[in-house]
Amino acid sequence: MQGKVKTIQIKCEGNRWYLILSCDDVPALPLPETGMAVGIDAGTTSFATTSDGTHINSPRWARKGREQLEIAQQRLSGKKRGSNNRRGARETVASRHRKIANQRKDLHYKVARALVADHDVIVVEDLKIENMVRRAKPVPDPANPGQFPPNGQAAKSELNRSIHDASWGALVAILEAKTEEAGRRVVTVDPRHTSDRCEACGYATKENRVSQAVFRRVACGHSSNADDNKRLATSSGPDWPF
Repeated sequence: MQGKVKTIQIKCEGNRWYLILSCDDVPALPLPETGMAVGIDAGTTSFATTSDGTHINSPRWARKGREQLEIAQQRLSGKKRGSNNRRGARETVASRHRKIANQRKDLHYKVARALVADHDVIVVEDLKIENMVRRAKPVPDPANPGQFPPNGQAAKSELNRSIHDASWGALVAILEAKTEEAGRRVVTVDPRHTSDRCEACGYATKENRVSQAVFRRVACGHSSNADDNKRLATSSGPDWPF
């Protein structure tokens, strides 16, 4: 152990036990300066796109493991409460959740290690995840009292699942911890208009964003991958700190 142990926590997940130690005064392990900075754009089509044009594919672990998880949950619901079979089925459900979480965490750590090793400064969007996944409010139909027309919540629910699956907040937290240890720096920037600002002419409007994957400027005709446009527009915009 390095540093001074301040707290000790024992945690149980399913049939696995973990000992978690929180330490102060842990010596930093600064890395040699590289003179490089990078901006990171989080997305659902691509997990992340860097300002040098690198795309990191989104594995979508939760979507891939959804079928097995649903089967395990259905089997659990059919077991008698208090029985050994139910305890076993509950552990199966927990192990499915744990596998998805571990796969997601493994990707986060690998991406964070690579970014910290190659860059002195890492720029990320200051995303408000809670606001992004908030349910759409129902809007009453004035022509039909008591009725509520479709508000897009069904489509937004799928987007919300993709946002939770990517877990961008966890990646930023890992980045902040690793940059502090390595003597690097994380900078957050305002994400407003980074998705709909044209990198060619600088004009921003929501009509530019055709879909999650396609960007097409309605006036100048510029068209590109939405993540590529976003990272270029961000790196040349007023919030880019370099």
